[in-house]
Amino acid sequence: MKSNLEHKKVLVVGLGDTGLSMARWLDARGAVVAVADSRDHPPHAARLQAELPGVPLFTGKLKEEVFCNADLLAVSPGVSLREPAVADALAHGVEVVGDIELFAQALRTQDLTLRTRVIAITGANGKSTVTEMVGAMCKKAGLHTVVAGNIGLPVLNALSDLSRRGETADVFVIELSSFQLETTHTLNPAVATVLNVTEDHMDRYHGMAEYAAAKARIFAGNGVQVLNREDSYSLAMAKPDSKAVTFGLDAPQKPEDWGLLGGENGPWLAQGENRLLAVADLPLAGLHNAANALAALALCRAIDLPLQPLIEALREFKGLPHRVEKVAEINGITFYDDSKGTNVGATVAALNGMPCKVVLIAGGDGKGQDFSPLAPAVSAHARAVVLIGRDGPKIGAALTDCGVPLFAAASMEEAVILGFEQTRSDDAVLLSPACASFDMFRSYEHRAQVFIASV
Repeated sequence: MKSNLEHKKVLVVGLGDTGLSMARWLDARGAVVAVADSRDHPPHAARLQAELPGVPLFTGKLKEEVFCNADLLAVSPGVSLREPAVADALAHGVEVVGDIELFAQALRTQDLTLRTRVIAITGANGKSTVTEMVGAMCKKAGLHTVVAGNIGLPVLNALSDLSRRGETADVFVIELSSFQLETTHTLNPAVATVLNVTEDHMDRYHGMAEYAAAKARIFAGNGVQVLNREDSYSLAMAKPDSKAVTFGLDAPQKPEDWGLLGGENGPWLAQGENRLLAVADLPLAGLHNAANALAALALCRAIDLPLQPLIEALREFKGLPHRVEKVAEINGITFYDDSKGTNVGATVAALNGMPCKVVLIAGGDGKGQDFSPLAPAVSAHARAVVLIGRDGPKIGAALTDCGVPLFAAASMEEAVILGFEQTRSDDAVLLSPACASFDMFRSYEHRAQVFIASV
């Protein structure tokens, strides 16, 4: 199948990492490319000018006439399809895609669909950890593996790098956000999962049903579905015409399903009745990481990878930074950085996985979330809560009846001092904000850096 991009007028919307990757990709394939970004000074404006000097860049307020002159919009994940200029172009019949759709089309155009399998992963929480786990497992099993997508490396950059080297990958392990899935139409992964659906990005979606529907687009193909049987949204995505396997922290119900069984040294990862690895032998603490490991096993076995290297990879997997990462121990008090916990579900999972009482530091940009689901986990696991950021008071209001002392801090440094003062012997201080960082920090990584420096 030949590319149909040549001479097509394509407007790339948004000039972050993904937008720049799309501009490069489209220009290399003969498209007539322009770029628009609502920011006056987009982050990659200088790089665009240096690499693609013939590509015009429109900055500031997005103008509808620029959009409606395009044959195709290539929209970055940070740009809402409800943006008036984008919505108007859609209403006028302009086709809208994202980088994942361009990737899917390229696999077909380059006739790679038989040689290169795709494992696709989404979910409100755990998707980066599972993506890295699956990548490590595939590599351990001897496959030429590329890990890309929302986790950091844009898929089109990865595909271009392979092409320059004259290589093809055996497997692409792709982390997908709901935003990316909104503009993805023809991706057909060999196996895909929606790990969980908890409230997030409510500043972008009109409720949980719309958010879940965006996640469910990962199952538009005919590959194997890996579903979380303990998550009602994930489980409801089962398709009658597709093979599905499930995972959960309960005992597997069917021989092909994944879960936990009792055994020596506590619970074991299992498929059906077969015990595979003691949870105590996982380097990552917490039952949420046992669930991540079960999902990763299910994904890899769905493409028939041998079990032994998968287990070996799990034994060696050390996890990702800023995800319930131990960063210090002072006078018997352990400090954990979970700055990547940017929604309520992530913070609930972190609290439920802690082995001791914690002082929780939470708050930031709440993205329109309902914070009430925090209350049971805080009641069960928190010694105290220190609130920071713009939506700290909203979290405090949701936790008023928890019976746990609440404190407010004006800075991360003050929060760490207050948190440490509330601890008792063998407690922990956990930064798990349940919020985005942009009200106080440049990114969740920057928030983590300030937390660690304050400790």
